[in-house]
Amino acid sequence: MIKKNQILTRKEQKPIVFDLFFNKTKELKPLVIFCHGYKGFKDWGAWDLVANTFKNCDLFFVKFNFSHNGGTVEQPIDFPDLEAFAENNYSKELQDLDDLLSYLCSENNSFLNEIDTKNITLIGHSRGGGIATIRANEDNRITKLITWASVSAFGKRTSTTGDLEQWKKDGVKYVLNGRTKQQMPHNYQFYLDYKANKERLNIEKACKNIQIPHLIIHAKDDPSVTFEEAKSLHSWNPKSELFAIKNSDHVFDAKHPWNHNLMPKALQMVTNKSLDFILNH
Repeated sequence: MIKKNQILTRKEQKPIVFDLFFNKTKELKPLVIFCHGYKGFKDWGAWDLVANTFKNCDLFFVKFNFSHNGGTVEQPIDFPDLEAFAENNYSKELQDLDDLLSYLCSENNSFLNEIDTKNITLIGHSRGGGIATIRANEDNRITKLITWASVSAFGKRTSTTGDLEQWKKDGVKYVLNGRTKQQMPHNYQFYLDYKANKERLNIEKACKNIQIPHLIIHAKDDPSVTFEEAKSLHSWNPKSELFAIKNSDHVFDAKHPWNHNLMPKALQMVTNKSLDFILNH
């Protein structure tokens, strides 16, 4: 069963759009929640192929758009709502993930009888890896953590701290989206939120506290988030497992759109390793 573009409405907050992939069975299925990265969205590239692979292994797979990622309920792909994108920040993404997880584990979820709420894995790609790591440290409902090409420090990202004086003066700065050619706005509130929540948003601190099984997957030649960041994550949690992908990139050789029936070999390796980790821990 595939349920696309489900909507979680919230009081005084933007809705969350999400997809469910699962096989209806009598057995409860481990829950897997996937968090996209910066300038990402749930329908990007080969993510549907990934979701189907998890579904076919009898997992309950959920992917979603962060509420301020720039998509809308009507158009969840790409970035029609740049005003929302400008008002995004790490705290909102953490709240989105918490709200979605709480909904999935609640009686309000009509598919609750399909989910093993005592077996919950977070997967985060890129910036989503940092969000997943912090959430996994804060939330004892989460039993496993997997990061794909994750950042190791929010404070070192140019989206967080670059051009501070000019950013404060202008109130907004822009980042070019090379694919859509949009100038993506970041309001200065992004930096203020980071500063106000710097202790909570410390990925190193979160990593050092994590006690659950933790898998770190990263391409050795990642040009966007270097492999050194994966090594840092692993060093902060020596009990974690570091799995290196050779001769690949930040999105494991996928792209958007992805018009093929099979995912690229590197992404297939990432998916297979993640499945093995979930099913054998």
